[in-house]
Amino acid sequence: MSPVVRLVLKRLGTSLIVLIGVSMLIFAIARVIPGDPARIALGPNATAEQVENLRLRLHLDQPLSVQYGHFIADLAQGDLGVSLYTNRPVTQDIAQFLPATLELIIVAGLMMILIGLPLGVISARYRGSWADSTIRIFTLLGVSAPSFVWAVILMLLFAYFLPLFPIAGRLADSMTVPTVTGFLLIDTLLAGNIKAFGNAAWHLVLPAFALALSGIGQAARLTRSNMVETYDKPYIEMAESYGFPEGRIARRYAFRPSLIPSLTIIGLDFAAMLGNAFLVEAVFAWPGLSRYGVAVILRKDLNAIVGTVLIISALFLIVNIVVDFLIAMINPRIRLSQRAQ
Repeated sequence: MSPVVRLVLKRLGTSLIVLIGVSMLIFAIARVIPGDPARIALGPNATAEQVENLRLRLHLDQPLSVQYGHFIADLAQGDLGVSLYTNRPVTQDIAQFLPATLELIIVAGLMMILIGLPLGVISARYRGSWADSTIRIFTLLGVSAPSFVWAVILMLLFAYFLPLFPIAGRLADSMTVPTVTGFLLIDTLLAGNIKAFGNAAWHLVLPAFALALSGIGQAARLTRSNMVETYDKPYIEMAESYGFPEGRIARRYAFRPSLIPSLTIIGLDFAAMLGNAFLVEAVFAWPGLSRYGVAVILRKDLNAIVGTVLIISALFLIVNIVVDFLIAMINPRIRLSQRAQ
């Protein structure tokens, strides 16, 4: 068996154990939060009989272990229950709201990679110059404030004072696109509507950039730090003595060894966006899963809370597995260590 495959299988087994632990923890926490979910769902005007009937339907009259058993039995059949907030199956709600959040964080993740890594390379290559100082100030500002602060600042600057970008939503009200995947960028292309594609992409710029700014700053600063350290290695001095072009030295000999810690940070930031996106989604009225998760927590919607947290946890673990796989492909020492086990 390939060492990389062995690594991925090991991570999958560990992730399954983690998911089981998360399901038990969030299941218990959701049920000890103060408030009766049946009463909250039905409202103050519901009769005691109606509340009790809903409690029986949700198995709230049974011990916690029995409730968890019912949950696992339903989960094995792909059923996460019915949301008390929307009165629809939780799986249907997740299918509706998850693509919007994934589209947002994927674009933000691409911004982290395409902006953060080059900034780090430029800063390290021209260390001590005005370009290095400017980039370091920019990245420091990026990591100094949370995403929702940047969301408000960007909205005020580029949607209010300079009305260049839309303020809210995913698409202009005058445009409609048939829903196929839930990813507007893909659905607009499938529909052959280039104008709607441009409009959807334009709606993504501000929220994605606000979400990515902290990650851009971290990726750039870490890449610069590791590359500056790599530049002091003997093999870099040897490459310089042979007269290799500066660009080649930066790209091939300094950047690649510095990529592994940067890739780890990017992976962690990308996964963390799943939980942090709700504030950006709230500012830009983005109809995503994170915003939905906050709404169901406030209403103590037990099924929706557990379903949302499980999906976010599963995606977090998948991202980490992908990052481990990429690092193993880049770093031969990891592959050799797996082969030796």
